[in-house]
Amino acid sequence: MAEVTLVDLGMGNVRSVLRALERAGARSTLTSDPKAIASAERLVVPGQGHFGDGARAMRGEAGQALRAALAVGTPFLGICLGLQLLFESSEEAEGEAGLGVLGGRVKRFEAGRAIEGRPRKVPHMGWNQVRSSHPLIPDGGWFYFVHSFHAVPADPSLTVATADYGEPVCAAVARGSLLATQFHPEKSGAQGIELLRRFAHETSWR
Repeated sequence: MAEVTLVDLGMGNVRSVLRALERAGARSTLTSDPKAIASAERLVVPGQGHFGDGARAMRGEAGQALRAALAVGTPFLGICLGLQLLFESSEEAEGEAGLGVLGGRVKRFEAGRAIEGRPRKVPHMGWNQVRSSHPLIPDGGWFYFVHSFHAVPADPSLTVATADYGEPVCAAVARGSLLATQFHPEKSGAQGIELLRRFAHETSWR
């Protein structure tokens, strides 16, 4: 069984992700040590919070170690803010640079769009069905979302799952051994735990 290294940004729901990984049968450690990040077997970057805070947390050696690990193909799972930080920038924090691992921008939900005749609520909060082409994310599965911003990849082929929230919204991106979800597997019941289990134990999805 591989060791899963959970990157501590000093914010968000890190402990709930640790508990979910335990339920998935994974050995996991929590760290902000750049050496541990660079040498990790598998990496998870979770997060709930502001893009600017996350971007600042990634400016130093931890961010450099994460980029280096991704460059050599270390299996990676980003969750919520952990997805958004992969991109170049966000409307949530103008002037703050993301990791820039993926081209594109994180945008705020437009106000005024209707869902079944009613204005959609922002943040998008609750369960939503996901259409997926990725082996770790069941097509038609239901997952839990909490977000006011959504990623718009420069390369549309990076989007491997979408959810309908008044418009198709990027629910997950993937490239090689990198997978990141806008939804929260740790809050998504049995399907979320199964996603974490397969990420931690299997290699066939990469």
